[in-house]
Amino acid sequence: PDMAATVPDDIVKTLHARLAELGGNIARIETALRAPLDADFAEQATELEDQDALHGIEGSHIAEAQAIHAALARIAAGNYGECSNCGAEIPAARLRAVPTATRCVNCAD
Repeated sequence: PDMAATVPDDIVKTLHARLAELGGNIARIETALRAPLDADFAEQATELEDQDALHGIEGSHIAEAQAIHAALARIAAGNYGECSNCGAEIPAARLRAVPTATRCVNCAD
């Protein structure tokens, strides 16, 4: 099905808004990770633990941003909302809940 013309505007807006939010978050994390470490060794240990956590968060943000870019590419290609496994149409309710979904509920299990 050619859903490109029928993708609800709210889903497209949600994808773009979340992408912008992720971009800001990733930029803030990058800034925090570039900050120099404290001269105190005990404080450095805490800061390094915090950096590990930030790297994990950054990784999940980057992965989500990549999934959003892929969803926007599917919209542009006209196959957004089509299950990548069985080819069935993914219901709009599922796409509103998970706008980056690539599989219908049956195939996602």
